[in-house]
Amino acid sequence: MDNTTLVENPLATLSGVARVLVHAGKLGSKAAEDLAKSATERRIGFIAAVIASGAVSAVDLAHTLSTALALPLLDLSAVDVERLPKGVVDIKLTTQYQVVVLGKRGNRLFIGGADPTDQEVVERIKFATQLQPEWVIVEYDKLARLLESTGASAAETLEALTAEDFEFDVTDDTTAPEAADVTTEVEDAPVVRFLQKMLIDAINMRASDLHFEPYEYHYRVRFRVDGELREITQPPLAIKEKLASRIKVISRLDIAEKRVPQDGRMKMKFGSKAIDFRVSTLPTLFGEKIVIRILDPSSAKLGIEALGYEKTEKDRLLAAIQRPYGMILVTGPTGSGKTVSLYTCLNILNQPGVNISTVEDPAEINLPGINQVNVNDKAGMGFASALKSFLRQDPDIIMVGEIRDLETADIAIKAAQTGHLVMSTLHTNDAPTTLTRLLNMGVAPFNIASSVILITAQRLARRLCENCKQPADYPREAMLRAGFEPEELDGSWKPYRAVGCSACNNGYKGRVGVYQVMPITEALQRIILSEGTAMDIAEQARKEGVRDLRLSGLVKVRSGHTTLEEVIAVTNQ
Repeated sequence: MDNTTLVENPLATLSGVARVLVHAGKLGSKAAEDLAKSATERRIGFIAAVIASGAVSAVDLAHTLSTALALPLLDLSAVDVERLPKGVVDIKLTTQYQVVVLGKRGNRLFIGGADPTDQEVVERIKFATQLQPEWVIVEYDKLARLLESTGASAAETLEALTAEDFEFDVTDDTTAPEAADVTTEVEDAPVVRFLQKMLIDAINMRASDLHFEPYEYHYRVRFRVDGELREITQPPLAIKEKLASRIKVISRLDIAEKRVPQDGRMKMKFGSKAIDFRVSTLPTLFGEKIVIRILDPSSAKLGIEALGYEKTEKDRLLAAIQRPYGMILVTGPTGSGKTVSLYTCLNILNQPGVNISTVEDPAEINLPGINQVNVNDKAGMGFASALKSFLRQDPDIIMVGEIRDLETADIAIKAAQTGHLVMSTLHTNDAPTTLTRLLNMGVAPFNIASSVILITAQRLARRLCENCKQPADYPREAMLRAGFEPEELDGSWKPYRAVGCSACNNGYKGRVGVYQVMPITEALQRIILSEGTAMDIAEQARKEGVRDLRLSGLVKVRSGHTTLEEVIAVTNQ
């Protein structure tokens, strides 16, 4: 009895892995006890001590544990590290317990580790993720190499991401006392270089917006390129506060205020030109989401030829903006290019003898020679109050960022009736519904008929890449359903499809405008005065040769600028 106790006592004090190895005959009990003692003295894990001593190889150890404990075995060398889930478990936890997250299915989380007998890590991960961890045995040496390559600190990870040198100057106005106090705190070199790299990459990729989004277990950066959001990277979650602080400092926002949304601007010198960025912060459950819009002044100077107007549409628009008075409305959803269209018209009209004033929320691009005013609701400067002030400033042309209410609409219409050219935007689906929207706001029909001279509705469709586009064979029935006339499908032309190459984004590169340009003729005025419906207006416009958005898009398909799928997507109402 005593002899049995003497034999079993050493095993009772050993870890679970040590007991498995002894029972499997891979280690003697005395050797296991010595290795356990050595591991404690050296402050390393038992498995690390076993591998280092050469008593059992990493491969043999993994196979032994898999067989003894009836757990699956995985060769990490066959795993694509880039496809492993990121941010599910805090990196400090995975590094401390030497585990790697392999996948997630339902409420089960598969974790790879060399010591499946460690119940502490299971409980910690279960508590942190509210998921049920399930062990997969992996070889210790391969796991150590994987963790070494992916388990670096946040600063080291950012250093690797942004190792290049940039000639990128920040026009950093941090004169406010609160900004000065925290500048040193957020002047973290890796974070600064990471932000610079993201902005440079966004400019090079022709992105319009950058999204910095914090979530519970991960942080991601997405770019909007050609109207589509694309995930670019997932930096370490630990940088979210420093990155937000850095952006807020250079945008002159309140760095201490994290409870309410804030809006600001920043300017970066990129090579020989300066580019403005509009910054918006939004408190979310897990931190501040930040969206940065790139405001490239060159986009407002492209000229009307570059916007994609067909000749008839362009002639109608140019004729309207040369009128001495009246109202021109540009309509479409957010991100459809309304602002660029308005700025392009203003640039055409911007002459030394003309007084132009704009009120915007906010002014996106600085236009020299034009008086631009930002809406400031807190100070009582709204669209309506700014418009009233403009009328005392001897204006020739007025641009209102958006007509949102009856008061603004009334003042803008009165300005158009008293000898001013007024331009503005509305959020409507097409040109005919814009007139009924004004009626629904409460604007009198005779005021609409006597002031509005032209309405243009627009969308932005992705432009086909010239390098890789290829002819497409669409079924005739599909072409007819899309809106083509039978006589147009005579075989004299071929539509194109997107393919994709290294120079583009899934077969598309850039965007092209799709427009419905509707002058307000006497016939349309009569319909407005009789309070006709949008369908009545659309029918009359069609008789007068005004193409709706779908037909305008089909013209772009026929000319090879975009695909039928893209036109259907952007004009599907």
